[in-house]
Amino acid sequence: DPCLNGGRWTGTSCLCPPNMDGPRCQFGATTINLTAELGPFVTMMARVTNREFSEDMADAASPGHRRFVQEFGRTMDGIYRNVSGYHGVNVLSLSRGSVVVNYRVRLLPVPGNASLEHRALELLALANTAPRPHNCSLSADGLCFTATSARATRAATLVLNDTELCRRYAPANFSRFYFPHRTANGLLCVTNCTLNVPGSFDCHRG
Repeated sequence: DPCLNGGRWTGTSCLCPPNMDGPRCQFGATTINLTAELGPFVTMMARVTNREFSEDMADAASPGHRRFVQEFGRTMDGIYRNVSGYHGVNVLSLSRGSVVVNYRVRLLPVPGNASLEHRALELLALANTAPRPHNCSLSADGLCFTATSARATRAATLVLNDTELCRRYAPANFSRFYFPHRTANGLLCVTNCTLNVPGSFDCHRG
């Protein structure tokens, strides 16, 4: 296994954990965007009927879990790509029945007069009206599912300061190199290797 820093060998390449990069997962990501991680978000649940749950899928580090999460993420990206402020999904857990997915839809901050609860209902409706594969067999190319719940959560009150947040989200072996960089749109965690930030320089892929 040639992969470093928690990467997993798939047989042809390294599957890197979040915020790691490089053919062997040997580099920390140049920039970590925490804007959407801080909220608001909508926690949802869906039941995928044309995939079978296996015990290893309960382990977030297993290949089975990662493969399913990638497929589910691509499906949700296609459904929500036109939703204003959509910034991806995080799968929180998988469980039996066929596969029950507990996931979080990350959203960019909404204007003060916007209803987050209305957006939760919009996301639920979009998930349930999206086109499905004509064939919902286990071998079908695409997921057949029903979204069953959506709960809105507003942006969290920060307990940690920006520097501590960057240390928490950065890869453990590299966390000391990251520092916060506030922009007009949110919070980035950057290093001296990140281009166009104060103090940056050419790290030569190091």
